[in-house]
This record gives sequence, C-alpha cells and structure tokens, in this order.
Amino acid sequence: MKRRDFIKTAAVGAGVAVSAVAAPAIAQQRYNWRMVTTWPKNFPGLGVGAQRLADRITVMSDGRLNVRVYSAGELVPPLQSFDAVIEGSAEMSHGAAYYWQNKSPATSFFTGVPFGMTSRELAAWVRYMGGQELWDKIYDQFGVKGFLSGDTGTQAGGWFRKEIKSLADIQGLNFRTPGLGGQVWQRMGANVVNMAAGEIYQALQSGALDAAEFVGPYNDLALGFYQICKEYYMPSFIEPGLATELVVNKSKFAALPKDLQQIVEIACQAEYDQVASDFYANDPVALKTLVEQHGVNLRAFPEDLLEAGAKASMDIINELREHRDALTRETADSFVKNLTLLQSRTENFDQGFTAARQKFIKYS
Repeated sequence: MKRRDFIKTAAVGAGVAVSAVAAPAIAQQRYNWRMVTTWPKNFPGLGVGAQRLADRITVMSDGRLNVRVYSAGELVPPLQSFDAVIEGSAEMSHGAAYYWQNKSPATSFFTGVPFGMTSRELAAWVRYMGGQELWDKIYDQFGVKGFLSGDTGTQAGGWFRKEIKSLADIQGLNFRTPGLGGQVWQRMGANVVNMAAGEIYQALQSGALDAAEFVGPYNDLALGFYQICKEYYMPSFIEPGLATELVVNKSKFAALPKDLQQIVEIACQAEYDQVASDFYANDPVALKTLVEQHGVNLRAFPEDLLEAGAKASMDIINELREHRDALTRETADSFVKNLTLLQSRTENFDQGFTAARQKFIKYS
C-alpha cells in the first residue's frame, strides 16, 4: 500500500472511530411495574420468594424493568390480585393458580392436584410436555400470562384440634383448604372454606375454623397454628407438589423488549428452584421446633380417609375430563396422560432409592 493511501485509509478509520465515540448513547426506556401478592409481607418462602423474584428482575435488567412488591392487602385484597392484573391496576401478581378456579377450573392443574403430580413432574409437564401452551390458552381468555415462580414441594396435610382416627371424624368439620383439594375434602364430608394466609389464625382462634392447612412447617410455624391446634398431619395428599405463579398483564408484557421478556421468564425459572431449596432446607428445622418446643403431635391420616380421598380425587378429575369447557377437558386429559408417564419415572427411580436409603442407611 502506498503511503498516501495508508494515510487516507487511516484518516477515514479514525473518523469512524471518533464518530462512534461522539455519538450519544440511545436512551433505553425504563418501566416501573407493580407486583401485588397473596402473601403477607416477608412471609417465609412465599412472600420472601415474591420479593426476591422482583429484585432479580430489577437487577438483571439493570433497573430497566423496576418491580415494586405490594404484599397482601397493601394495594388490593390478597384474593383480588389476579383481577388487579386483568384490570390493569397492577402489571404482575404473585400467588397460586388454583385461587382462580372460579374463573376456570383448569387453573387448578397449574398449582396442585390431589394425588397428582409432584413438583418435578409438574415442571416437566409445564416446560416440556405442552402444559405451558395449555396454560397460555387458558390465561389468554383473561389477557394475562402465567409462569411457574416457586415450588413448596409436597405439603403438610393440615392442623386439627382433635386427633382424626377415621373418615367419620371429619364429617361437618370447618376446614380451610383451597383448589381441587378443597373439593375432595368437601366430598368426604368437611365444610370447606378458602381464605388468605393472614386470615387463618384468627379464624382458628375464634372457632370459625376447626382445622386448616396452608403449606408446611416453615410457613405454619410462622403463622402460629400450633398455639391453637396440636394435631399436625402429613403428608398432604391433595397438594403433592404445589407451585406458585407469576402472572403478568399480557399486552404490557408483549410491549416489553425481547430481552426484558426473557429476563422475566428466566428469573421465574430460577426462583422456582430457589423456593424449593428454601423449603427443603427450612421445613425439617421448623418441624423439629414444632414437635420439640411446642408439643405438636405429628400424625398420618388414617387409611380409610386416604382411600376416600383418592376416590373423590379420581371422580373430580374424570368429571373435568368431561367438562363443558373444551380447554378444561384438554388440560385435564393432558395432565392425566402425562402423569401416567411421569409417575413411572418417579416410581422406578426416586421411590426405590428413598426406600432403600431409609431401610439400610443409619448415620450416627
């Protein structure tokens, strides 16, 4: 290359470089979103998980999507959080899909189904086996989109004032429990009501409730149920793998840049696993405290009650497979089909291993 050509080329290159440096940075739009929740402020596992999810999204987006959390009752009543997203008074809600079964019975399949999927099975169905696509269709009707956002694992069965020795002992019992599981208990003879976490203790204290279930030891210790009831049953047969959800306003979500949409999705996946670890780590510690420090009696449900619960569960699911709503039928069929497949994995791998470990491994 000739000297004059080199100088000319270098000058052009320098001009491009100077232009690139001198060009003003394009201002990126910032979004301030509100997340309403069904959980009390700083509530172990669930409320903390909602706040951590909001913080993840804010930090991962470098503040471009800033999420402010409103705990139960701060902006809207806890069981109106879903409606707040539909109506646009909040962009996000954090709760459990089965709280909205009055809008569509199919919502219950994305939280916890009696004698249904474990949390690992549920995540597999939603992420890889068509569950998310069905969930999207259901929530499209309301202008929202749902994401799995937390996992409590298998829950506890509930708190009772008196020992439950047979199915006869729950007849007429006023019992707090939601979703399809609530329908199961109702068919077995209990009077079932649903209420938010922060309302349960007072209802037990006043006598309005005879029994209640919420999640498990980690949450239940914080809620103080042991002060009123001493009979604690586990495991739950109605919530074998409960998932929480993040719900977003669909049109506002679609208007976000693609990278912010991806941040919301990935943050939810991370939090699903984080919450599971939180409960796994803290449930056994809380249970030890309940039994050793507060005199709680740990019990298992009687066989006739479990059998009746299983029958009621199958009846309800089969009815949903013949529901008048096509999406409910499709969701129920998909759930049953994939549960049949996924439970073979659980039974052949997990159950055999845990049974052998329990039988042969005893560390001092």
